[in-house]
Amino acid sequence: MVNKEPDLEQVPEVSATSRRSMEIAISIGLLALGLIVVGDSWRIGASWAEDGPQAGYFPFYIGLIICITSLINLIKAFKASADESFVSKKALGLVLTVLLPTIVYVGLIQWLGIYLASTLFIAAFMWRLGGYGLAMIVPISLGVSLLFFVMFEMWFTVPLPKGPIEAMLGLA
Repeated sequence: MVNKEPDLEQVPEVSATSRRSMEIAISIGLLALGLIVVGDSWRIGASWAEDGPQAGYFPFYIGLIICITSLINLIKAFKASADESFVSKKALGLVLTVLLPTIVYVGLIQWLGIYLASTLFIAAFMWRLGGYGLAMIVPISLGVSLLFFVMFEMWFTVPLPKGPIEAMLGLA
């Protein structure tokens, strides 16, 4: 097995982004979410009717709380120093090493089905991050997907997304 993870102590820390910029971005995103909740709650009725609160009454106030707290955080973020690092480039690289293949995996499920996509996902991680050879990758990635197929499709009878391989084998 070959460990391809970089030695983090030997590489100097360089900031990928500041904490201030991330807090501003998150505050703006949550403010937008709060405004959507407030607007839609108002659209469906956010007041008190003869028979009690309308459907949007409680969501309206939850959205309002989200907006107010987001504005408070946004003001605090603008006042904060831009010197503090949110994440280093090295740490962000390690996070993206897992995040990007996971996004691709989720995207492939709709076209390949969950079992083939999972086999490829496990194989890619074993090869890239684990440094394993085909003698380990093939049986483990196929075995895990086969185990999941038996467990979900046969034992629990929970149908999961299937792809062209399952259709070709008559299992879809």
